[in-house]
Amino acid sequence: MMGLRIVLLLIINCFLFSTMASAEVPLTAAFIRDHQLWIKKGEQEIQITKNRYVYSQKWSYDGRFIGYIDGDEKGEKSDLFIYDTKEKESYQPYVRVVTSDFKWSPNKNQLAYNDQGLLNITKTKSGRPQGFENVSLGVSGFEWFPNGKEFIVSSQSSLRPTGWGPIPLYRIPVDANLAIDKMDPFYTIQTNDTDLFAIDADYFKWSSDGKWVSYLATPTASWSMDSNTLCVISSKGKHFQAVGKMLRFKDWMKWAPSANQLAYISGEGRFFVENKKTTVADMPTSKQQKEYTPKGYVDLDLVWYSPYKVIVARSKEYKEWKEGPVPTMFTALYAINTRKEEQLQISFPKNNELDEDPQAVGSYLTWLRKKDREYNGDVWVKEGLDDQEHIWLKNVDSAPVFFTEK
Repeated sequence: MMGLRIVLLLIINCFLFSTMASAEVPLTAAFIRDHQLWIKKGEQEIQITKNRYVYSQKWSYDGRFIGYIDGDEKGEKSDLFIYDTKEKESYQPYVRVVTSDFKWSPNKNQLAYNDQGLLNITKTKSGRPQGFENVSLGVSGFEWFPNGKEFIVSSQSSLRPTGWGPIPLYRIPVDANLAIDKMDPFYTIQTNDTDLFAIDADYFKWSSDGKWVSYLATPTASWSMDSNTLCVISSKGKHFQAVGKMLRFKDWMKWAPSANQLAYISGEGRFFVENKKTTVADMPTSKQQKEYTPKGYVDLDLVWYSPYKVIVARSKEYKEWKEGPVPTMFTALYAINTRKEEQLQISFPKNNELDEDPQAVGSYLTWLRKKDREYNGDVWVKEGLDDQEHIWLKNVDSAPVFFTEK
């Protein structure tokens, strides 16, 4: 009788464990494997494309559509496609749309894309993005305003006999339709050769309350490999601040989830071996900044996990490297508690592995773990920073893009 009870308890425990495991990671992600678009929802993986070269996948605000680029290995092709998860088909919003910079509206299923300086938006047909309308010419970088009715737009500065001119920013309604009288000047970035040399602005990101927008002011091509200026402007275009110097990686700057705090990886120099520090700037005065990277280390990616916890991908410095092949920086994940000013290692890759691209999705933390010199990796996940980590996706080309309810 005792033996039967033990068997029954084992069966019940196994059932409970399998139920918990299947409900363990209730996440939805679009990811790339072998250059093809896939979707994973819960534990189910679905391949979307075949015989393509897909990248830059992005969810629409409600999760019905995924925009992506159908390119090629040489970078000579960049066609915009949309996958409709309801109808289960891929299509182009027009006969052919060529772009490398597209963004979904924050509050409707509408795409904006930059076609060689021409900003367009999609129209809607039968509930789907279809066709397009012109918005503005001369566009370099752009982003939707949080209201979904306007864009912040940059236009590259002009080279004059006296040098590069200022960088104009505009506030443009979605229905501008190329009308000059609707191009509202937002702010003019005054540049110089000492404090702020730049010819362009891009990678716009809004604070959680929509009162500030950050962006990178970038100089000429070679210079931008080593140093760019992180800037912030108020939503009315009245208050401008140059926050610090950093490399040209848009994921290296993140707004806090519920405060006007901007975390970024500061430091100049294109090589990752030294001088890459996690820094948090408080708005409205960016003079209140604090570095969190300990001496002898570099941070090479970051994400806010909670209002006062930042997750970073950290490695030891490699100052002794001077020439030859660039060394692999073997990063592991660390949690920085900005309130208590405590730091703790939370991922433990093996000696020939590195953890990168941390992402926070609700209470879950995910990251990409790769082996040295390998292109593909696995996506690991844990719920809560003290939970046991495990593999969620195997053999992916890059970090997945998660769908989160707005």
